[in-house]
Amino acid sequence: MIGLEYILNMYQMQHIDLAEKLGIKKQNINLWIKGKQNIPKKYLPVLEEMFEITAAYFSKELTDLDKLEIQKEKLKRDLKPVVESHRLQFVLDEEADYLVDVPVYNQEEMNTMERSIEKAKLIKRFKAAIEIVDENSYMDTFALLVELLEKKQHEAILRKTIEALGHYLEVLPDWINSDPDQKEFESEIFEVFDEHNY
Repeated sequence: MIGLEYILNMYQMQHIDLAEKLGIKKQNINLWIKGKQNIPKKYLPVLEEMFEITAAYFSKELTDLDKLEIQKEKLKRDLKPVVESHRLQFVLDEEADYLVDVPVYNQEEMNTMERSIEKAKLIKRFKAAIEIVDENSYMDTFALLVELLEKKQHEAILRKTIEALGHYLEVLPDWINSDPDQKEFESEIFEVFDEHNY
């Protein structure tokens, strides 16, 4: 679905209403939505200001993640939430690893939306990682990982082991460490890893 169509549906705005606001014919809106004509550049800043949504979303075919980002912007506009605090979150990215300040809002709907976006990003990355499976023999490892997450995701040993593997394989930098207990756990498990590798 093209962004403009999704945004109009979300705002419950008819094509004719948008056309009137822009001073153009309804047929132009229809052509934009059907992808038969690009939205002229002169209207993008107007749309951006009208809906308080980044201009890039209006003309593109939306992903599920794009839809969530648009919903978040509309929710912000409707609720006008206040940022009560921030929490630091470590982000593993293809280009760099870094800490980000994640806002914690006074409106639970906003916090829920932020978590939904975070989940959608993880799902996207997991799908990309599992696509590689066709080219190697690790399907059973992915199956085991999913099984562990389904049945034991709240077990401390699972969290500690995954974090330890992250450090051992240098996916997580050394300065990301939760507590002294984790450090002790990692030193013991690293000995097991080292014995297995030699």
